[in-house]
Amino acid sequence: MIVSGGEALVDLVPVEQGPLAPLAPRLGGGPYNVAVGLGRLEVPTAMLTRLSTDAFGDALLARLRDSHVDLDLVQRGEEPTTLAVVTVDGAGHARYAFHVEGTADRLVADPGDLRASALAVGTLSLLLEPGASMYTELARRAAAQGVLVSLDPNIRPALVGDAAAVRARLDAIAAVAGLVKLSDEDAAWWGREPADLLEAGAGAVVVTRGAEGLRAFTTTGVVEVPADTSRPVVDTIGAGDSVHAALLAHLHDHGLLDRAAIGGMDAHDWRAALEFAARVAGWTCSRAGAEPPTRAEVAGDAAERNSTRTNGA
Repeated sequence: MIVSGGEALVDLVPVEQGPLAPLAPRLGGGPYNVAVGLGRLEVPTAMLTRLSTDAFGDALLARLRDSHVDLDLVQRGEEPTTLAVVTVDGAGHARYAFHVEGTADRLVADPGDLRASALAVGTLSLLLEPGASMYTELARRAAAQGVLVSLDPNIRPALVGDAAAVRARLDAIAAVAGLVKLSDEDAAWWGREPADLLEAGAGAVVVTRGAEGLRAFTTTGVVEVPADTSRPVVDTIGAGDSVHAALLAHLHDHGLLDRAAIGGMDAHDWRAALEFAARVAGWTCSRAGAEPPTRAEVAGDAAERNSTRTNGA
């Protein structure tokens, strides 16, 4: 079981071009998208979060259930749901304005010891107290118990209060993480290069570079794959979360969901993992909002590509 811990929120996404375009609610949040992505890829997964009892919270819960995500760790409260107002530029890149004061997901309680093979954390949940301290302690405790910890900082600078404290929190989790997934922008804000994170204790670091693809940094070298451009980009909402979910799914599928196993992966192993992650992210970018693909969609996509290569040979 992979536990994805963190915020679940509602993105208010424009339905047409223009500064005052109407907004439509889309269910999201980095860790929430990871849980949904894993569930749709048919990987045993659970979500650790606190959901509002408002209509948005009910919808978030229903989508988890429909995506085959275990709900045993989901808490409920009367606080409102976090909102993110999204603007999308001409290239499909998303920007966010968050409404987080007194919202349910930041008040999540410590669940105690996890019965899990992996714990994925990141995004707003590591910026906003009191949840941020809880998730940090949970990650350190899980790693000490042999649970694989995976970190995706996915920094939102507008929500950072004490930057030094946030960097220290990320450093503490990265030092015990078997996998750190981050973007170029995250690395720049954090002030940590992949080599720095590996030296500090991270098992492997995967960097997303938008249209330029993915890179994996390990103690034995660097592996790079291009982005999947087989589908037109509608927007990039949830693309990085889909990469995170796909990497964890690939590790699960191949018996590599373990810090020592990740350390033993060779260039061929990493290329396969990155190509799968790029394919899943390409699917997500081809649809509005964070809508990761199902296992059947990805499998059909791979079969079609294999058929095309065979017929063209």
